[in-house]
Amino acid sequence: MSIYISTCSQGLIWAILALGIFITFRVLNFADMTAEGSLTLGGAVCAVLISNGINPILSIVISGFAASIAGLITGVLHTKFKIQAILSGVLTMIALYSINIRIMGKANVSLLGKRTVFSTSNQNFAVGLTVCALLTIVLSLFFKTRLGLAIRATGDNEQMMKAHGANTDFKKILALMLSNAFCGIAGALIGQSQGYADVNMGTGSLVIALASIVIGEAMFTKDAILLKLIAVVFGSIAYRLIVFFVLNFGMNPSDLKLFTAVVVAAFLALPNIRKRIVRSAKNVKN
Repeated sequence: MSIYISTCSQGLIWAILALGIFITFRVLNFADMTAEGSLTLGGAVCAVLISNGINPILSIVISGFAASIAGLITGVLHTKFKIQAILSGVLTMIALYSINIRIMGKANVSLLGKRTVFSTSNQNFAVGLTVCALLTIVLSLFFKTRLGLAIRATGDNEQMMKAHGANTDFKKILALMLSNAFCGIAGALIGQSQGYADVNMGTGSLVIALASIVIGEAMFTKDAILLKLIAVVFGSIAYRLIVFFVLNFGMNPSDLKLFTAVVVAAFLALPNIRKRIVRSAKNVKN
């Protein structure tokens, strides 16, 4: 049972990253590659702050703010300099690799013996659940405000928003900052949970977040924004449980990224497969 609780705890922590990716991937309809760099940035900033005696909770907040600056840079590159969305994120992500090493002063920083939010034994699940639930509720309430609805409308139909005189550039930049702030918070929590921050800790994290999103969407099909966010959280937990089981069945850990890519591709293709099956069934009846 303790193994399952630990796996769910990891799922809750990684769900914060998935919530951040959900903002850009689903709400804003923006392919943001900054996440892998901003997650590492959050972990790096948090590790350095804790190593210098800063309160771990305050370190998480500062990490989220630092990561939001990365989102700001991506947003400015895209909206003001008219660089393609995916390329803007890639440029920021590449720059963050060097910045993260500068921040840490080396490739990794250990938190061994340092006080973290996980210092008390067996509280990983409680911390993960509390932070994840709080951020989910806050994000749900935000998307029901005028500004939040405007961001959602920008993602649905940017041209219509421009026609109504809305400043879509501001909405995009704000959404990217919010998304990367979530990624930074996730990186800070992941670093504290595993006991170190590493310059490569964000590698592959984007695919993991996408896996959580598509699995969650396959589990829940409701349109309410709160239910969509809850679906992302459950998708993250489900992904971690799936990984746990396949590793127990003897999968080589080095094949895990291949497995993740296959899972994401399968769940993304699932709606289209369903439509084809339904269409074929109707044709047979006719």
